[in-house]
Order: sequence, then structure tokens, then C-alpha cells
Amino acid sequence: MLKFCGQDCCSVDANGRIKLSPRVISDFAEECGSEVVMHCLPEGAIALYPEKIYLEMRQNEEQAAAQAAASVVFRRSMRRFGAMSKSESISRQGRITLPPTFRKYAALEAGCEVCVVGVEIGVEIWNAERWMAEIDKINEHAMEKGEREMAMDLTTPKPQE
Repeated sequence: MLKFCGQDCCSVDANGRIKLSPRVISDFAEECGSEVVMHCLPEGAIALYPEKIYLEMRQNEEQAAAQAAASVVFRRSMRRFGAMSKSESISRQGRITLPPTFRKYAALEAGCEVCVVGVEIGVEIWNAERWMAEIDKINEHAMEKGEREMAMDLTTPKPQE
């Protein structure tokens, strides 16, 4: 069965928690138990990854200390990941608490509708309105890319047989 696929809707409760679907809870349980890493994405959503996936993404940096000493860009990247990531546990009831700074960043206020979206290596937590705008961007990009590919195909000379 596919892991971390599909979308679910829920809402943020007064304590800043969301309830994950049984399917998502099961996917995390198989991958990492209840321990996950939250990370604020530049697009304005919160990613939720199994810790091993998060560490795999971060450990591709060779000689991190040397790079940090030499590169402002690298230090900024480290700041972004350090400040915008947090370990968290999924509760026995399937809830996860979103820190206040993360909620503000992702526009997830108490009572607002949330989309929990599978991204194959984890899930992303989106404000429902932002998610709809993101889907529009994704679809627009796919259509533009398809149009370019089609135009290239039509203008590329075909080999003679």
C-alpha cells in the first residue's frame, strides 16, 4: 500500500493541535513510531517527516562545520533548518501539537480548516486556502510544461524512415 499519499481535512483546536487520520498515523507508526520532525517550509506549510527521513535530508551536507565557517549561504541554510524544525510526538489519540510560532508561520489559527497532504516521504500541513492556491500553481505549471513539451514536439523535425 502507498505510504504518505492522499489528503485529509481537519481543523486546529483551541490548544493548537490537529488530529491526524488513522491512515497517516499508521504510516508514521510503520516508519518511526510516534516520533516525528516538524519543519516549516518556505511555501508557508509545515512538513511532518519521520526522523530518519529528516536526518537523511540534512546529513547530505559534507563537512558541515567547515562549510559553516566559510559560507554565509550555508549558515543561513543551517539557521533556517535549526530554527524552523522541531521534534514532536504524535499522541496516543493521533494528535500533534503545532508550536505557536509554526502556526503563525503557516497561518493555522484555532478553528481554521487544515489540509494534511501526503508527499510520499511524510505529510505537509497546509492552511486550506493556501493549499488550494498551491494546487492551482501546481496545475498551472503542469499545463504550461505540457504546452512547451507539445510545442517542442511539433516543431522538432521527425527523422526520415
